[in-house]
Amino acid sequence: MAMWVFGYGSLIWKTGFPFDDRLPGYIKNYRRVFHQGSTDHRGTPEFPGRTVTLEPAHGEICWGVAYKITKEEDKRDALTHLEVREKQYDQKEYLDFFTDINDSEPAVSGVMVYIASPDKKSNNNYLGPAPLEDIAKQIVKAEGPSGPNRDYLFHLEDALVQLGFKDKHVTELATQVRLVLSETQDATNDV
Repeated sequence: MAMWVFGYGSLIWKTGFPFDDRLPGYIKNYRRVFHQGSTDHRGTPEFPGRTVTLEPAHGEICWGVAYKITKEEDKRDALTHLEVREKQYDQKEYLDFFTDINDSEPAVSGVMVYIASPDKKSNNNYLGPAPLEDIAKQIVKAEGPSGPNRDYLFHLEDALVQLGFKDKHVTELATQVRLVLSETQDATNDV
């Protein structure tokens, strides 16, 4: 029996495990938000970056990619990889995955999704919502072992565009980050 994993953040462009098939599509009743702190990849414990998680949102959809893994050895490798990579995400959900906006029946049921919950007891890196400008400033400043936090955002924006998906939150945040970067560059040039 195949294992399916849904990627809605960096898993879209940087999988890191073997897979047999890759399907673009979406899950229902969730939206992608930059509410999760990253202290091990895109930030540090002293200055966390922000990465995406999902929050329930009735009637909304979240576009991403589902990966099919069939070989037992590949399933073990993928789970080992994901348990380290997604260690700050404290929940796993098994959701329906759709490939066409007109579909009433899922293409795949039981797709595994890692979610960082807002429960501060089980997820001490949850940062929660903030004004867009504040999130953008935090993303501009944060950097971790995997690189600058802004690269994560820009890679996500680009990956979604390449797949033909729109995510208003990602687009607005990327625009705001570019504005902050531009203002910072202008201030540096004025000195």
